[in-house]
Amino acid sequence: MPYRSKTWAAWLALLLGAVGAHRVYLRGWRDGWAWAGLLPTAAGLVGLLRARNLGPEDSLAAWLMPLLGLMISAGMLQAILIGLTPDERWDARHNAGQPGRATGWGSVLAAIFGLLIGGGVLMATIAFSGERFFEWQLHDDAPSAVSPGR
Repeated sequence: MPYRSKTWAAWLALLLGAVGAHRVYLRGWRDGWAWAGLLPTAAGLVGLLRARNLGPEDSLAAWLMPLLGLMISAGMLQAILIGLTPDERWDARHNAGQPGRATGWGSVLAAIFGLLIGGGVLMATIAFSGERFFEWQLHDDAPSAVSPGR
């Protein structure tokens, strides 16, 4: 089994974690969880493109775009977890029987950037979803608030 670099896996999770590239690197093409992220990420990208082309009032885009934010946040979480895993534990799990190698600061920097990007994306996703939910509530309540008998 080839050596699996913790630094390389952390940066793959940071840059392409939403599509599961780090899982393909670590576990191969047959890993089901690597493929599970493709559909929600693609749906979120479709929502982003719809919002860009049709405007922010497109209801389908409002439902699909949070999927992209959640998938990006999940990739950033994986970058943090991979980057902060102790070297001994990493080698025992992914490089059994091979001599251990010190990873240095590369994986820690990936974890730091993952925290910065993931925190921002997750807060934006929650804020966007909350805003859309309350706008939807106000829109549905508007006709019933003004009744002809009052």
